[in-house]
Amino acid sequence: MFRFENPEYLNLLWFIPLGIILLIWLNKQRNKALKTFADENLHSSIIPNHSNAKTKIKTTLILIALSLLILAAANPQVGTKLQEVKQTGIDVFICLDVSLSMSAEDIKPNRLEKAKYQISNLIQKLRGDRIGLIIFAGQAYIQFPLTTDYSAANLFLNAVDFSSVPQQGTAIAAAINMATQSFDTASTQKAIIIITDGEDHEGDIESAVENAVEKGIKIYTIGLGSPEGVPIPIYDERGNLRGFKTDNSGNTVLTKLNEQILKDIASKGDGVYYRGNNYEDYLDKIYTDLSKLEKSEYGTKKVTDYESRYYYLVIPAFILLLLEFFISERKSPFFVRLNKKLGLEE
Repeated sequence: MFRFENPEYLNLLWFIPLGIILLIWLNKQRNKALKTFADENLHSSIIPNHSNAKTKIKTTLILIALSLLILAAANPQVGTKLQEVKQTGIDVFICLDVSLSMSAEDIKPNRLEKAKYQISNLIQKLRGDRIGLIIFAGQAYIQFPLTTDYSAANLFLNAVDFSSVPQQGTAIAAAINMATQSFDTASTQKAIIIITDGEDHEGDIESAVENAVEKGIKIYTIGLGSPEGVPIPIYDERGNLRGFKTDNSGNTVLTKLNEQILKDIASKGDGVYYRGNNYEDYLDKIYTDLSKLEKSEYGTKKVTDYESRYYYLVIPAFILLLLEFFISERKSPFFVRLNKKLGLEE
């Protein structure tokens, strides 16, 4: 397990590219002033011993050293002890539809990005509860299992896109079955939250819901989209709109929210159905409802001891600064003589 003890210091790294831009601008201003002061042919006579190459080397060494020192200040640490600790909470699996129909923009910026934004907000509010994510289209996959490592959960969530599941479709039953099987035997309150447009479905959804209910799992559903139907946009690699998805006859395909199937799932799953929109965060409402459930104690593996590794960065940083100190900005006599013999200018 790796972490930065003081990650806020990493924001200072933004000053490195800004510093590079400033140095480039100052160098241009210096050259401009030098050209104004004297003809370019006289520059070698005015500053005969100055080496532009060495100046660039010294600047590069300083910038690299500063970057290393900033990383050292953030104090990188490595976990050295993993042990089981007791926590209380509930277990929630979110099943997220990543089929192409979720790219429709009746929910801004589109259905999938809106869902990811709300899931990210939920993760930031969690305190002790375990969360897992299953993504599905024509098939279902575990994006990350039940965890209390919320930082890692956010990283895996950010990686989700429409190419995460290559096979198109909306396999709601497969997602429910996978979530049901992926809960461990801990005696915690368990819930499944399905976020989809529910337009198409594959498999026996009714049996999947019944199996989950028999194991005491609640199922909530959130429907994203418009029942009237909207086109599915197609973008190129640069993000420019190329048109809209069409069928084999060339007609524009409309993706419609299938509310009835999601209402049935929530009703049979002892949960609630919500129709998503641009304004309300129904995922937060569901979690508020789930938070009223009795918290159960469970054991989870956690890193409890960390060792700092900042010196791996400080030592090379000081070596680079020491090297920069001993590099002169004057031209090397050896290269001056070599250039003269070869008839080259330094």
